[in-house]
Amino acid sequence: MAEAERTRARIVRAAVDEASRLGLEGLTLGTLARRLGLSKAGLVGPFGSREQLLEAALEQSVKIFRAAVIEPSADLPPGRHRLERLITAWVDYLEDCPFPGGCFVTAASSELDGRPGPLRDRLRSMVTSSRERLAAEVAAAQAELPSPHRPPEEVVTTLMGLSMAANQEIQLLDDPSAPARAREAMRHAVGLDR
Repeated sequence: MAEAERTRARIVRAAVDEASRLGLEGLTLGTLARRLGLSKAGLVGPFGSREQLLEAALEQSVKIFRAAVIEPSADLPPGRHRLERLITAWVDYLEDCPFPGGCFVTAASSELDGRPGPLRDRLRSMVTSSRERLAAEVAAAQAELPSPHRPPEEVVTTLMGLSMAANQEIQLLDDPSAPARAREAMRHAVGLDR
């Protein structure tokens, strides 16, 4: 059982790396199997299907994001300081991304937004849940800040847009000033600079 779990984890990590570079739809079983020295059946076996392997890769990418961005602020109570730490960790994650192709969820969102199916549905559920948690973080921080405030959902839209722009500026444009600019823009969007 332990060996099977190690093999499954190795497959998922390789799938995350490959999909980060090529996209989820660009990931081929043949290429991934060759990279890992497995047969296609041995590659898909632990998951049941290619789609379930892709979903496992998507789930793993979210776990990696949470470990890098959400967990470092979990020891603080909701509020301004926790949101400040979350923003810092978020931009640090984008700047020193654990995925070869940049933020996995950003890339997957662009790739799957117009493609109906179970993988898109799962990604949509993950993003919706993340946005709801972020809105709660924003609302808790706003309670400690001077008024007026923009609605938390509007601030979340701004923060998400800024993170996507920062990912592009870091990955595509190789702009070394992008992380500092993103941190300041995100802090300003919430009102943390007041």
